[in-house]
Amino acid sequence: MTQKQQLKIGISIGDLNGIGAEVVLKTFEDERILEFCTPVIFANSKVLSFIKKHLNIDLQFQGISDLNKIIDGKVNVYNVWKENVNINFGTPDTKVGSYALKSLEAATEALKNKQVDILVTAPINKNTIQSEAFNFPGHTDYLAKELQGDSLMFMVSDSLRVGLLTDHVAVKDVASTITPQLIEKKVNSIYHSLEEDFRVRQPKIAVLGINPHSGDNGVIGKEDEEVLKPTLKNINNNGKLVYGPYSADSFFGSQNYKNFDAVIAAYHDQGLIPFKTLSFGNGVNYTAGLSRVRTSPDHGTAFEIAGKGEADETSFKQAVFTGMQIFKNRKEYKELTKNPLKKQPRRKERK
Repeated sequence: MTQKQQLKIGISIGDLNGIGAEVVLKTFEDERILEFCTPVIFANSKVLSFIKKHLNIDLQFQGISDLNKIIDGKVNVYNVWKENVNINFGTPDTKVGSYALKSLEAATEALKNKQVDILVTAPINKNTIQSEAFNFPGHTDYLAKELQGDSLMFMVSDSLRVGLLTDHVAVKDVASTITPQLIEKKVNSIYHSLEEDFRVRQPKIAVLGINPHSGDNGVIGKEDEEVLKPTLKNINNNGKLVYGPYSADSFFGSQNYKNFDAVIAAYHDQGLIPFKTLSFGNGVNYTAGLSRVRTSPDHGTAFEIAGKGEADETSFKQAVFTGMQIFKNRKEYKELTKNPLKKQPRRKERK
């Protein structure tokens, strides 16, 4: 791939008091990655220089103030703000949270305007970023508002893909939130993502039960019998290979997940605890269902180790490569499906 063909990776810097900047800088410290993409970090070059020096990271980057002047094959830092930021690693700070939002807004706008091809988000602190402009549980809901489509949190790794029927919903509200309409919507989103984003032909999807032991035929809750099972049967009858509900407590330990292209959990911890247990450090949080590609690492701000140089950049690096692969898969899928062979008119038989 030549430099002119390189994908531009837009990167929002996340909470500067966390490990986000560290994993970003460490990722591109390995110059070989610049053979595949051109990173554009939305932050401030002076702040990143301070963090780089503090952590003794050997990385050269180019500060720019115009997205039309991105330098291919180099690490670009787009200066979203000019003033200094007081960095106190490991400390929640609403002022620092406001700069995380500035970075995210600028990177998202560039993504919408196709000035960057992919968005990779470093971790935010969900408390300190809250404001009138950002009143969301996290990145996923914000991006659902900014980008076309129905967002879906999709945790992916080399060996496992996990989607959720409900994500940032209180446990007490999970059962009432899950409706036939929601189930069909989430299944369709994951099915389409597997086909388009991961190029899986005839995906096989497993769905986990809402209640313990999938309700034990109605003994432990009625939702699996009355809502989940009939909806999955209807989806299956319409041609999608969707199976379940499976009892969540034994599904992963029995290795049954290896028989499917994706697993759909009923709620956040039911899906993310096994995913992070099996894939932590190598997993990627992918927001499926949007008009543009966004990925992030599978960890948070990790304030407890921020500024100590101990953060592992593997998940962030994997988020970059996963984003690039999904972007290419989508492009290939669109090329293959936008110009189907036209039906030829039947020739008249000669008499």
